[in-house]
Amino acid sequence: MKSDLDALMQVKNLAAFIVFGNAEYNPPMTYLTGGGHVSHATLIKKRGEEAVLFFGDMERDEAARSGLKLIPYSTFDTMALLKKANRDGTLAAAMQCEMMLKKLDITSGRVGVYGTYDLSAILGMLSHLRTLVPEIEFVGESREDSIFMRAMETKDEVEVNRIRRMGKVTTEVVAKVAHFLTSCDVREDEVLLKADGSVLTIGDVHAKIRLWVAERGAELPSGFIFSIGRDAGVPHSTGNPTDLVRLGQTIVFDIYPAEAGGGYYYDFTRTWSLGYATPEAQTLFDQVKEIYDQLSGSFDLNAPFKSYQQMACEYFESKGHQTQLHTKAPVEGYVHSLGHGVGLNIHERPFSGLMTGDEQRLAPGVVITSEPGLYYPEKGMGFRIEDTLWVRPDGKMEILADYPYDFVLAMKNWNPSN
Repeated sequence: MKSDLDALMQVKNLAAFIVFGNAEYNPPMTYLTGGGHVSHATLIKKRGEEAVLFFGDMERDEAARSGLKLIPYSTFDTMALLKKANRDGTLAAAMQCEMMLKKLDITSGRVGVYGTYDLSAILGMLSHLRTLVPEIEFVGESREDSIFMRAMETKDEVEVNRIRRMGKVTTEVVAKVAHFLTSCDVREDEVLLKADGSVLTIGDVHAKIRLWVAERGAELPSGFIFSIGRDAGVPHSTGNPTDLVRLGQTIVFDIYPAEAGGGYYYDFTRTWSLGYATPEAQTLFDQVKEIYDQLSGSFDLNAPFKSYQQMACEYFESKGHQTQLHTKAPVEGYVHSLGHGVGLNIHERPFSGLMTGDEQRLAPGVVITSEPGLYYPEKGMGFRIEDTLWVRPDGKMEILADYPYDFVLAMKNWNPSN
């Protein structure tokens, strides 16, 4: 949580940190400011002190909504700095950053650098800044182990409720997609038809999904997956827009919308087969559902997340499938890890990979996905079930948005006996 940042800074021996970029679509800045239309901002926090947001005057009202201590860029004479820098904009930006640091009495020590911004601009500015303030060491961190990823690992109830609201949007859209598909007419060759009699493609469904998400005020900044047949057997294949939607083929629908402006995500997957399923497909789906249920009944408070990846691998190998447990980089069978944290990033701590450290646990406040799956692209099928769960303060696991797990969806306008 945010309250952990000072302690995390101390562990990492950071005297301060700087976050560059916009308040939207920039997880560290969004985390500290709450988001909003504040562009090209600079946020500096000295360990043990409150964060300070430097911003442009034209966005003063948006900046004020952050509740942070504010200092406008107009405090500094930009034109004088540019003249002193001989009109070198990158050097002038470094000189201004030097003044901001000194204004907060940050003149030495390790300073972490974070944010989403143009890499060239930041690299150029930091190159000058290292010369201007040689007593400061500007440092970067691995994404998975940064102070922000560690702070974001546990959520307060306000954050969880925002994720929960996105779960409601998610399941509403999924229900609309299911209703749309099952209401279609079906051609003799089992291809679904649109209302005008033309064939229904994956691209048509993609367009509906985007529309229905947007109508609910959410966004799809990381995309989504709606794929059929062979593409369903490749875990991150988004789906070929020209593929036809047919009965009896597995569809993987993985949707992860976020609040508008780069806010909190939800993550969810269902696998469908329209009208009917082949016996092999039904068997494989049943195995995915069986391990999903076993995992759901086994999650223990403060247990290492990776122990459930081990459990999933052992189960799938007992059914004859390849997994990462004994196969290097498998491309069929169970090919990925069980889940991950969810928040302002679609993938956050804790992670569940077999090589993940034991410190990444199911601690109170953690929000995770559980998403076992099986993938056989050459057989033209793939399967995944995924929900987003919260480890409540009382230690119980709560699915943040309920939705049925039906595999075969009955078609309203199709009779298999015809």
